[in-house]
Amino acid sequence: MQIKWTELALDDLEAIQAYISKDSIFYAKQFIERLFETVSKLKDFPELGRRVPEAEDRKDVRELIFQGYRIIYLAQTRNISIITVIHGSRNLSDTERQPWSNDQ
Repeated sequence: MQIKWTELALDDLEAIQAYISKDSIFYAKQFIERLFETVSKLKDFPELGRRVPEAEDRKDVRELIFQGYRIIYLAQTRNISIITVIHGSRNLSDTERQPWSNDQ
């Protein structure tokens, strides 16, 4: 199983790291390292995360919760695609386009 990061997800991580860095560069780096460690578990356990409630009937759209952030990914046959990393308080059902939609 291979883990791939989308451009959107990498941009999300960059923004999160920049935000945390305002208080502590050390903790920002540590946060990102631990997030990557958490995501690496998906190689062996692709269904580790729960199904995303806003994705309705899609069984392939899943998420891990990490320190208040939602790591949303697509669990495919041979790949795991990390789609986005957002704050846990965000509700994606109100957005016009969900990150997992094909028409982005």
